[in-house]
Amino acid sequence: MAFDFNYLFGIGEDTLTWWQMSLRAIGVFIAALLIVRVGNQRVFGKNTAFDIILGVVFGSILSRAITGNSPFWPTLAAALVLVLLHRGLATIAYHVSGRFGDFLKGKSVQLVKDGQLQHEALQKFSVTENDLQEAARTMGGTTDISTIETAYLERDGDISVIRKKVQ
Repeated sequence: MAFDFNYLFGIGEDTLTWWQMSLRAIGVFIAALLIVRVGNQRVFGKNTAFDIILGVVFGSILSRAITGNSPFWPTLAAALVLVLLHRGLATIAYHVSGRFGDFLKGKSVQLVKDGQLQHEALQKFSVTENDLQEAARTMGGTTDISTIETAYLERDGDISVIRKKVQ
């Protein structure tokens, strides 16, 4: 009895059995792991919109390979192309500073300067004083804004806080 890959994975069939879909899920999981390793580990950490978009689209494409809504191999190829595109754009953004990198990965925004709230930035990015106080508490600091030297809304959505030096 010869090994029939197409039969096992339901390639070319109109409907998939539960076990064909299960084998596809295992195959897609292994392929996805290998494809993500081609990219980098940042893809599924706490990241910029650039990284998150890849994660969402990557998952959507791979789900089609599992459910049989798209052909198996071309769908895996499309996932690999997306990861390679992400890696290529990230490399370009690393080597080319300026607007392209800021557009692709975002830019940090100052929310507090010398203990003073930057109201325009807070309003533009919908950050409340309570959000700032939470960030300060999380970093083991104070909730008194006047004791904060600077605070930034970082590219990944976190708020970083630097307290004034005690003299």
